[in-house]
Amino acid sequence: MSRLDSVSRFDFQRFVDWVDHRIVNRSRRVILVFLALTLVFGAGLSAVETEAGTEQFAEEVPEEEAFSRISEEFSPSFSEATGSTQLIQRAPNVLTRRELLRMLEAQKRLADRDDLRVRSTASAASVVAQTLDEDAETLDAQITAVERATDREVATAVSANANNPRFVGLLADDFNPTGASSTATIAVITHSLPQDEAASAGQGGESQLTPIQRKAQRVVATVGGDISVFGTGVIADEFSTVIVDSLIIVVPAAVLFIVLFLVVAYRDLVDLLLGTAALGMALVWTFGFLGLAGIPFNQIMIAVPPLLLAVGIDFGIHAVNRYREDRAEGHDVDDAMRKATDQLLVAFFIVTCTTVIGFLSNLVSNLTPIRDFGVVAAIGIIFTFFVFGVFLPATKVEVDRLRQRYPIPTFSQSPLGREGSSLGSALRVGIGPALRAPVVVLVAALLLSSGAMWYATGVDTEFGQEDFLPPAEAPAYLKALPEPFAPGDYSVVADIEFLEDRFTSSQSGVVTIFLEGRMTDGAFLEELDRVAQDPPGTFLVENRRADSTSILTVLQAEKAINEDFATLVARHDTDGDGIPDRDLETVYDALLATESGEQAANYLADDYRSARVDYRVKADADDDTVVADARTIADRFRTTSTATGTVVVFTAISDLILDSAVQSLAISLAGTGAFLIFIYWWLEGRPSLALANLVPILVAVTSVAGTMRLVGISFNAFTATVLALTIGLGVDYSVHVVHRFIDERAENDLRTALDRTVRGTGGALAGSMLTTVFGLGVLVLAVLSVLGQFGLLTAASIVYSFLASVLVLPSALVVWDRFSGNDPMVPLDALEMDIGPTPGDD
Repeated sequence: MSRLDSVSRFDFQRFVDWVDHRIVNRSRRVILVFLALTLVFGAGLSAVETEAGTEQFAEEVPEEEAFSRISEEFSPSFSEATGSTQLIQRAPNVLTRRELLRMLEAQKRLADRDDLRVRSTASAASVVAQTLDEDAETLDAQITAVERATDREVATAVSANANNPRFVGLLADDFNPTGASSTATIAVITHSLPQDEAASAGQGGESQLTPIQRKAQRVVATVGGDISVFGTGVIADEFSTVIVDSLIIVVPAAVLFIVLFLVVAYRDLVDLLLGTAALGMALVWTFGFLGLAGIPFNQIMIAVPPLLLAVGIDFGIHAVNRYREDRAEGHDVDDAMRKATDQLLVAFFIVTCTTVIGFLSNLVSNLTPIRDFGVVAAIGIIFTFFVFGVFLPATKVEVDRLRQRYPIPTFSQSPLGREGSSLGSALRVGIGPALRAPVVVLVAALLLSSGAMWYATGVDTEFGQEDFLPPAEAPAYLKALPEPFAPGDYSVVADIEFLEDRFTSSQSGVVTIFLEGRMTDGAFLEELDRVAQDPPGTFLVENRRADSTSILTVLQAEKAINEDFATLVARHDTDGDGIPDRDLETVYDALLATESGEQAANYLADDYRSARVDYRVKADADDDTVVADARTIADRFRTTSTATGTVVVFTAISDLILDSAVQSLAISLAGTGAFLIFIYWWLEGRPSLALANLVPILVAVTSVAGTMRLVGISFNAFTATVLALTIGLGVDYSVHVVHRFIDERAENDLRTALDRTVRGTGGALAGSMLTTVFGLGVLVLAVLSVLGQFGLLTAASIVYSFLASVLVLPSALVVWDRFSGNDPMVPLDALEMDIGPTPGDD
């Protein structure tokens, strides 16, 4: 070993000794400092704010920025904004006299409430009423018209509107004009709202319509029948409440499972209380930091508590178990804790750094919530390191000293995986193959990993507001939960699916092209006409052109009804094609002064420097194809153009999610590998140990990726972080094994070192694995199904990491030992002392 290596190891040991001294000799001061810090961070809990919905994911996405600019530039600055509520009515036949009256009564009761700010209402029932009485302009008059009509007259009025698109568009696809029947209809209630924020493709967790639509639900319920309220306010409400409902279910369940397995792992009441208190402290510090730093709590962060519990449980069990091993060998309290922390502080430090690298790899993401999640999780892991690496040992020392003076009840203090135990025997299963045929084990593991990674290339990527909402049908076990754990009644996803399924004929999507440049250029309007020709297959067609709305279509519509304006257009049309091509500023000024001016302002900015074009697309078209076609259309423009709209923004986010998953995985692997090479060189003078350390991590990562495709889980806003997290959590298991092996190998032959490692550290890993798997597994109980997917995959990553560490890692360590030129029958200390470093030593 070189002199530089010796100095580096000495310097690090001096730091460890400094911490050891304070843990053992100044334990009370350490405890007081940590309690004081807990009070400081606890004060930040009240400042934590929640942020729900999809809007947060759309930030900084170019397509979303274009979408927001459209709202800003094509809406009057000080005009009244509007919002809408849909009433969805279901019945065997919603066009009967009785059901029509129900809908009209619902409209009237909503309109009569001043606090609901109803500006107008529209429904199929109103159309029927006005067919019965063309003077029935008010809702009262429409109700009277239907009340006075016979069933036959109502049916005749329905049939008379069979070709009325305004009427048919409000009815389900099963509308039968001959039988005057339909099983569903929608009404649209328009509300006046103050002009506030720009529109966004994403849906936020707050909406001006939320309180309005909550009240509307209560009002509509008084009418009877099956009429539900749907709109952005209802969606925003569910975005917010689903976080609280998920935490109410997940946290108690996690605590229950964790306490249950900690009882098995610690088998001592006092140690159980200490471990639980340390877990609570780590959570208070993390979420207090969240409040103090002003980072909002979003849906993804629901996974942070289980993740911190996972790492905290692992640290706690390792700390107590290693201390018990040293106590069992006859050391007193002080010496046992010094010996335990000498080894564990180094292992905890390596685990913390590699896990932080895994979490911080999410900083490359272009999605703000994923970056925030990575930062908060990384900070939480650092806090967990201090709490379990310093506070817990100091408290354990203080408690055990009190036990020696007072009759504090003490239960089992034996370590997990001790010699002769059933667990210890089971953990040895990987030693035999490692000693007999380690290369065969490694080749088999690498072939399995390669196959799993190839299989995982078929994993899909998705993003949509349904990911952040409860499923249409809640699982039976959630419905059976008593209060206060029972989740609320959720309807949004069911309503979305119902509308998409039953109203397809009246629905069409819209994509928007945002144009920037000189809209007064003489060729601009002709360019709009040229681009609309020969539209892509997903676009709706009208007169062999794309069905679109733009400043050109508004201009042509006004020209058809306004002779003066038509004359003006003709004067500015040099080629006689009906489209003005000179002095367009004068044409625009004249158009904005007509009755069509308000509509024109929706498609042309005030300064004539930007414009928008809305293209209607087929409702059943594939989203990816629609987006590709929209971008193709955008490329046809000579001016700067951006394809946008909800479907384009969500697809762009979906692409970013996949990019985030791949980039964070690559950075996490590279960063973890580089750090392990450095740390093993610095601490042990053997950088090649990093290669052995990475083998089980690769096995775990590829296994998780393959599992995603096997069980049909896509990359989404939640699962995009799973692969990087697997590296961070997987390193936890492999580092403990490798570090323990090096300590044991220094004093024992190869077989003994492996045996003591897998029994001692493997026993703690087994207890940690079971506790963590169930602690994270409770996420499947969350109201959000995607959160359950995240919990399932994270729990699977823990299982794979544990199995790889006890089944594959021993073989990697044996191959490393042989590669280093060590004699398997002689301890490393003896080799270095007697014969010096071997030629193969790193």
